[in-house]
Amino acid sequence: MKSSVVPTHTDLNTSASSRTDLGSSPMMPRVSLSAPSLFLAALPSLPPTVRDADVPPLFREPFILSGYRPPGLPWRCYVLSLFQIHNETLSVWSHLLAAVCVALRFTGPEGQGFSVDVASLPLVLYAFSAVTYLSCSASAHLLQSHSESAHYSLFFLDYVGVAIYQYGSALALCLYSSDTAWMQSMLGQVFLPAAAMLAWLCCTASCYAKVRFRRPYPPRRKLCQVLPMGAAFLLDISPVAHRLATHSWSSSPALALHCLQVVLFLLSAFFFSFPVPERCSPGDYDIVGHAHQLFHFLLCGCTLAQQEALLQDFLWRRPALLRVFGEQRLLLACASFPLLALCCSLTALAMRRLSSP
Repeated sequence: MKSSVVPTHTDLNTSASSRTDLGSSPMMPRVSLSAPSLFLAALPSLPPTVRDADVPPLFREPFILSGYRPPGLPWRCYVLSLFQIHNETLSVWSHLLAAVCVALRFTGPEGQGFSVDVASLPLVLYAFSAVTYLSCSASAHLLQSHSESAHYSLFFLDYVGVAIYQYGSALALCLYSSDTAWMQSMLGQVFLPAAAMLAWLCCTASCYAKVRFRRPYPPRRKLCQVLPMGAAFLLDISPVAHRLATHSWSSSPALALHCLQVVLFLLSAFFFSFPVPERCSPGDYDIVGHAHQLFHFLLCGCTLAQQEALLQDFLWRRPALLRVFGEQRLLLACASFPLLALCCSLTALAMRRLSSP
């Protein structure tokens, strides 16, 4: 490898004829900038990504042939891989940026005087649940290649985050986005306990499927994940579905956003369930465009649309919220949120111990 030559001050002030001679010489000196060089040298170098055959089966994805980070590296390598191009890069960044957007919506200038009280507490829990699931997912995809133990632990954490978000969404949709007819129905009466049970079931089923099945995964593994999540979605979205079916969409700008979140979620569920387009052309969508990546982008869009719809519903419902539900009922409903989070965390911890050799 040839080393670059840095000219001295005298070299740079040579005569025109000398510069002409240097220009015709194959040994023409190059001017290097020392500050960027020192900065780049201070960063640890990351090993290149590898092919699917170079990583254990646990870390491979169907029809994704390249862009894998080798396991067994120091933790800092996976943290710094946030700025490396690999097959998880866009999946990580999509959820990180969405988490920042959710947080800024309530804490930055966009919050516009948003204050926390009993009426707004369910919305605060919703925002917390959204940031939690987005952050847990981003962490899992960024760091899971470190080792088999890290892979299981981080994805169990991801499943806990998803369950927390499911119940956070159900809580906010029930209190802010439902109408009187739905609240007085039998479904409305049992909605929150049923939503908590299904959120816990989704976490348990996903953890069990991760422990029970090994690659190449059989179709029943996907069913263990999709069926509970589908049931939870149908229940959680029922307040919105009732409003969309019984009210004019022009009556509230939130209804169009609710419709958008339903469409985006259904599209994300499709890409979560089916590995397209990479199935049609293995290797062509390793870095950009594979199904799980599209799932991430669509789910982020769904979350942001749902956030805006809930905020509008909250502003519309807030003046009468305490009168309709009562302070005690609101506090009791919110108290179920940390209880659900604790149950899911303990379940994931128990399942993680089962997966240990």
